[in-house]
Amino acid sequence: MLEQILLSHSLLVKIFLGFLVGGLLIPFVGAKDPGGFRKASFIYTMIFQALIAMIAFVGIVALAMGEFSMTLSIILMIVVWIVMMYIEIRKYKLIKIGNLQNEQTYKLLKGAFLKISALQILLVVFMIVFKVMEVKGVISLS
Repeated sequence: MLEQILLSHSLLVKIFLGFLVGGLLIPFVGAKDPGGFRKASFIYTMIFQALIAMIAFVGIVALAMGEFSMTLSIILMIVVWIVMMYIEIRKYKLIKIGNLQNEQTYKLLKGAFLKISALQILLVVFMIVFKVMEVKGVISLS
């Protein structure tokens, strides 16, 4: 049972990574006009939060069922989760309140969307590589 939960956690992380990579298209596809960009950003943020909440929930279930102790590795995953949620909420709030009718602001926010998305992708890739190296015994934060 625990292996299935850990497999689900891993699968959700991979789906989330694919979603993040696909999200890089939003400033181009959803940005035909400022309203479309704002709406696409909203939908993206809601799906982002749903996926990342599922990842956290399954991780917490695995933590409880596996009776794992709170290691530095788990704390690192929690910190990355918090940082990603904070960054995403701030990004959406900027887009929501930004004056997208102003061409400079619109371009600035589209660029910020791309940069923040790239940072989020790097955070997820970092955690995946870190966990793979930890499982293989290359590094240990236990």
